[in-house]
Amino acid sequence: MELIIQNIPTVVAVVLPLVLVLMVVTNIITEVLKKLTCGKLPTNILAFLVAMVVTLLAFFALCQIAGIAIEWYMVAGAIVLGVFVAYAAMFGFDKFKQTLEQLGSIKSNK
Repeated sequence: MELIIQNIPTVVAVVLPLVLVLMVVTNIITEVLKKLTCGKLPTNILAFLVAMVVTLLAFFALCQIAGIAIEWYMVAGAIVLGVFVAYAAMFGFDKFKQTLEQLGSIKSNK
């Protein structure tokens, strides 16, 4: 964990493209499911559910492949990442990037 904290810029450089890939996958799956459900489920709820499933599956697959023991806080982080992916999928990556930049400027002002 200390290694991750020491290398936050590197972690961010890996996480943002990961969010982009997960967002694209979420958008594709959501569009297919939207056609299959004939609009019976609101698109934002469907996108949120798909984003959470895709993100958690990717997290558990990565942990399995890398041989990483899963801790509760890692699952919580994956859920938070799923919310970010859902936000990016619903509102677009540009809006997501703008929100992250605003959060960064708020932290730097303090």
